[in-house]
Amino acid sequence: MKGILYIVSTPIGNLEDITLRALRILREVDLVAAEDTRHSSKLLSHYGISKPLISYWGEKEKVKSEEVLARLEAGQSVALVSDAGTPGISDPGSVLIEKAIREGISVVSVPGPSALIAAISLSGLLIKGFTFIGFLPAKKGERLRMLRDLGMETRALIFYEAPHRISESLEDMTEIFGKRKAAVVKEITKVHEEVLRGSLADIIRLLQDTVIAGEYVIVVEGRQRGEASFEDALDEVRALMKKGRGRREAVKIISEQYGLSKNDLYEKSLLQT
Repeated sequence: MKGILYIVSTPIGNLEDITLRALRILREVDLVAAEDTRHSSKLLSHYGISKPLISYWGEKEKVKSEEVLARLEAGQSVALVSDAGTPGISDPGSVLIEKAIREGISVVSVPGPSALIAAISLSGLLIKGFTFIGFLPAKKGERLRMLRDLGMETRALIFYEAPHRISESLEDMTEIFGKRKAAVVKEITKVHEEVLRGSLADIIRLLQDTVIAGEYVIVVEGRQRGEASFEDALDEVRALMKKGRGRREAVKIISEQYGLSKNDLYEKSLLQT
């Protein structure tokens, strides 16, 4: 009989945030597959848990996942953990999870702390829906292209960012998103937790008076009705027309997306051709 792969969420800072179920699973499994065994051993030691550990960090994941799969095939149970939060969400683990599912091994979630959910609740923004992006590209050109692609998204946007890129990313967001409201949450659940709220420009100024270190979550409100310009909307109309849509149909679709007058947009589109 095959074993079970448990996806175990671990604290994102404060060790008290682990669930009772997660502690029970960690005590019962045969093996803990950890992103970094040095990090996970501290958590296990804190709760008096002694289990064999295997690292699947970085390039090791593809190779080590085969070893873990062999253990699962042999009937052993395995707890998959990352350094913080949930494996597979902007963290290693998805390679092993995908392989286990493909091999017919039972995969069970043991949910727990989530930095992105905590950041949304702390943001103070009225959020009815959101899109989780994770980490933006390190290269400025690629980062700007991704942000432009997200410019029309009406749902809130959630990003993770490293300390050495937080200022650059916020400046790029200001260039693309303008005066949108946002929140930047630093070191969630840790001693130096901090929340900066305001417009993107406000937050950039506030960052100048803080120590930039640790892990960041950025929450940016989605596009508001009327935020986009007619020029942007006209570009979208032309793009749809090139794909075979009629002018009136293209104008109807884009005017609704942008919150613009259909008649005005139609008239302006005639002047552009």
